[in-house]
Amino acid sequence: MILVSSCLAGLECRYNATHSLVEKISELVGEGKATMVCPELLGGFTTPREPAEIIGGTGEDVLAGGAKVVDRSGNDVTGLYASGAFKTLELARKVGATVVVLKENSPSCGSRAIYNGAFNGTKISGEGVTAALLRKEGFKVISEDELLEHGLSEYVSV
Repeated sequence: MILVSSCLAGLECRYNATHSLVEKISELVGEGKATMVCPELLGGFTTPREPAEIIGGTGEDVLAGGAKVVDRSGNDVTGLYASGAFKTLELARKVGATVVVLKENSPSCGSRAIYNGAFNGTKISGEGVTAALLRKEGFKVISEDELLEHGLSEYVSV
């Protein structure tokens, strides 16, 4: 089974109540080959919500207690991001995920890049909280960009 960010399958669950539809991912969900997940909704957020960024590091640093996730108004939302990450881990285990396709640049789901924490649109290398946790626990995590570049055959038979 493939676990995918819900927004990539067309669910309007991003912070600004939009989606980031990738047709291939939507097809996989429709064929029963992929299960959708939104770590932020699992963590207790609603849609829409304020954008948030990791301050002081990456998702790995958040999990280690050395960085935090803060929304644009300055509210510390680290706990909600961590909760969503751990609930996503539970779901990945439950469905027997062989690969996880997450939305790039997200403070939850970014697998290669996230925003720098200054809310100025600048990206840095690093991963979000959920991507970091899933990788730490041995899951193969890729972005929608990697899926489109390489296809799924490199990661799983579909």
